[in-house]
Amino acid sequence: MMQLIVNADDFGLTEEVSTGIIDAHLRGIVTSTTIMANGAAFNTAVSIRRRAPGLGIGVHLNLAAGQPVASARSIPSLVDSDGRLHWSPGSLLRTLVARQVNLAEIETELRAQIAKVFAAGIRPTHLDGHKHMHLLPGVRPIVIRLAQEFAIPAIRCPREVAPNLAHLLSGRSSRTGVIKQYLVARAVSAFARGFREELVKAGLLFPAQFYGLSQTGFLHVRGVLDILGSLPAGVSELMCHPGYLDGDLVRSGTRLLGQREVEIRALTAPAVSRLVADRGIELISYEQLGIEPVRTQAIRILETRRYVA
Repeated sequence: MMQLIVNADDFGLTEEVSTGIIDAHLRGIVTSTTIMANGAAFNTAVSIRRRAPGLGIGVHLNLAAGQPVASARSIPSLVDSDGRLHWSPGSLLRTLVARQVNLAEIETELRAQIAKVFAAGIRPTHLDGHKHMHLLPGVRPIVIRLAQEFAIPAIRCPREVAPNLAHLLSGRSSRTGVIKQYLVARAVSAFARGFREELVKAGLLFPAQFYGLSQTGFLHVRGVLDILGSLPAGVSELMCHPGYLDGDLVRSGTRLLGQREVEIRALTAPAVSRLVADRGIELISYEQLGIEPVRTQAIRILETRRYVA
């Protein structure tokens, strides 16, 4: 049996991104999303989620941008002079290695983000990280501990099977951009390799396969069809970033702008829905990882240590 979670990141980043995610769920194959507790459109996202009661919602933990949820005075090593989160994955990694950032402050901010989502009436299905920063040394044990504390059963593990680079380069996208993202994906996947073991030991769930990392910024209809066409048996996750482009998105600083509308068209394409039906792919959310027989299957995959190389 093939089961697929299609998770849209950045719910709450802007109003139009949030609307695009809802549309990609109602008209397409998106089954799950992760909300940014410190997103500029958090309240809008909380409100419009009522249009989509079947959409699973997790927490998109964010140390990279925006106003923190915790008081800036309580997390001075995480904010800039304007009191805003500002870390890139690379800069935070270097700071963690040099022990120049306070891990207790990271825990304070991430706990505040999760608590805000609960306070909004959402019981998160899982945790993941903006720019995959939940994988960084020092941060990952905090995220695992918080998942256990809040009884959140699953955490994303973005260990991607490397797609064929030549095939990715055969598209119409920028060759330089594709190669750069491919290398980023290999680095993220390397960090995720050991994270799988940690999740197993902690008794937390995650899909056995992960897709969409190399295609971040370049995911289109053909890319989605390629992924679906080679999907293996078991539970998989496809990460995506649908949304509509507006001024708020441009001002947010994200590099994913018009690409988000390309992804909406891909995720709602009739050819994609037909292939899901033709291959007998069951679309599920992270919430269903805790329900038999999906839970039994996921645990069996983890316990036999059949990790993707």
